[in-house]
Amino acid sequence: MEELQLYTYIAVFGTFALYFGIAWWARAGSTSDFYVAGGGITPLQNGMAIGADWMSAASFISMAGLIAFLGYGGSVFLMGWTGGYVLLAMLLAPYMRKHGKFTVPEFIFDRYYSKTARIVAVVCLIIASLTYIIGQMKGVGVAFSRFLEIDYDNGLYFGMAVVWFYAVLGGMKGITYTQIAQYVVMIFAYTIPAVFISLQLTGNPIPQLGLGSTLADGSGVYLLDKLDMVVTELGFKEYTTANLGGTLNMFAYTMSLMIGTAGLPHVIMRFFTVPSVQAARQSAGYALVFIGLLYTVAPAVGAMARLNLMNTIEPAAGQNLEYAERPQWFKDWEKTGLLKFEDKNGDGKIQYTADKVTNEMVKVDRDIMVLANPAIANLPNWVIALVAAGGLAAALSTAAGLLLAISSSISHDLMKGVLTPDMSEKNELFAGRVVMTIAIFVSGYLGLNPPGFAAGTVALAFGLAASSIFPALMMGIFSKKMSGTAAVWGMVSGIGITMLYVFQHKGIMFIPGTSFLGGMEPNWFMGISPNAFGAVGALVNFAVAFALVKVTGPAPAHIQDMVDNMRLPGKTSAAHDH
Repeated sequence: MEELQLYTYIAVFGTFALYFGIAWWARAGSTSDFYVAGGGITPLQNGMAIGADWMSAASFISMAGLIAFLGYGGSVFLMGWTGGYVLLAMLLAPYMRKHGKFTVPEFIFDRYYSKTARIVAVVCLIIASLTYIIGQMKGVGVAFSRFLEIDYDNGLYFGMAVVWFYAVLGGMKGITYTQIAQYVVMIFAYTIPAVFISLQLTGNPIPQLGLGSTLADGSGVYLLDKLDMVVTELGFKEYTTANLGGTLNMFAYTMSLMIGTAGLPHVIMRFFTVPSVQAARQSAGYALVFIGLLYTVAPAVGAMARLNLMNTIEPAAGQNLEYAERPQWFKDWEKTGLLKFEDKNGDGKIQYTADKVTNEMVKVDRDIMVLANPAIANLPNWVIALVAAGGLAAALSTAAGLLLAISSSISHDLMKGVLTPDMSEKNELFAGRVVMTIAIFVSGYLGLNPPGFAAGTVALAFGLAASSIFPALMMGIFSKKMSGTAAVWGMVSGIGITMLYVFQHKGIMFIPGTSFLGGMEPNWFMGISPNAFGAVGALVNFAVAFALVKVTGPAPAHIQDMVDNMRLPGKTSAAHDH
């Protein structure tokens, strides 16, 4: 146990020393450095940084955990997030890079010639980013509390201090180089245990192929067939066919994640860090390769973790593990409160079934699966330590990107863009750092006291971005006639109806016992779950905007020319390039 602790400290603090060193070396000296790293990052470097920014704690820690317990239904996260990246890379990023502004609200201000549009975009961005960051902070707290053997709250404080140091000091420049290092840590931490476990279970060292292979025990049974057999015997849904609440809901969920992903400002901002439009396209290609390396391994990690968990608790049909003989990893996770056993029938054995009355595994938090997986499979201690460092790298890299998006939207768009236009560059840089510090405290508070809906916060964040920011960007680039007034009302109605649907059964402003719309069932609209409703919100946004254009008239001629310049190759953009 002491050896594992030593390895964990070496892995975690070694990687932190690397991040701090990079942040100090690449600290920002100007607003251009702070917001877009001076525009001098190469496509390969940017591709890696996008990969790290992209793969949050949700991708590294939660996604394989969701796939482990939801089975086929968990694939919406794989398809939605990866598909959304392709949308972003093809339809939005190159045009916005050609336009040449620092932030998403600044682009919206230029395109819709309206300070109101800019303010609405800032509000939508902050709502989506803060919702998303709660999920990252939970990941930071879970990983630190388990591996440093401190309680969840102290783990979170420690994580906040680390993010503050390199995000506030370095800005986008420091964050970019730190994220390159974090990507390398993350991909090794994710794939090495997967290779070991795939070899153990199937004899195939490539996890993506191991998932479809026969087991190494010589039985000739395929891994997924065995998993289906094990889970259905215990009353759970068949792993390979289980879906998320029907076909329409699966489709809406995937679409919501996809277009929400394409509207997430902290990823769009990364494309402003490269020197040209061509470099933006190249970095999009590199990023897809780097993201694919992790995303194609996730289904194998999820399925193998579930099989190992089931085999540990029920080593053979009808035989249950004696609680007194539970392995060390089980005891370690019990300490965190994320794994709980209750001996309901008093026989001293662990009974794990789908029946809530007889099930004695009263809590198995999905977020522990990736972090516990190497220990469940009895892998060497250095592999377990590496996963700890990878989980923290994933949560910290995305938290830093989100904090920068929030900071720039307030200091650059709200303060310099609207409230105090004559602010000096030095003061703007100082304001950016102050705002980021405040944002870290707010997100830390939300991590310590997560709202009741925290389990779905990441999906909810994508829904909010899908219903507000994505349609505004799409219409801004591909509809020359879209006017400012129409776009503003589109954004307001899209995010408004999404928030109404999500929160209507929770009560007004989370006050228990109150509700509007009569406290209807969460999925009352065509069986679509709140986390999937962003796709419907986006349709409302588009419909309202296009209807209002007919009434208010098209955008002025010079705006239509600007859109042409942005879209046509060979023309320089009307806006100055940074």
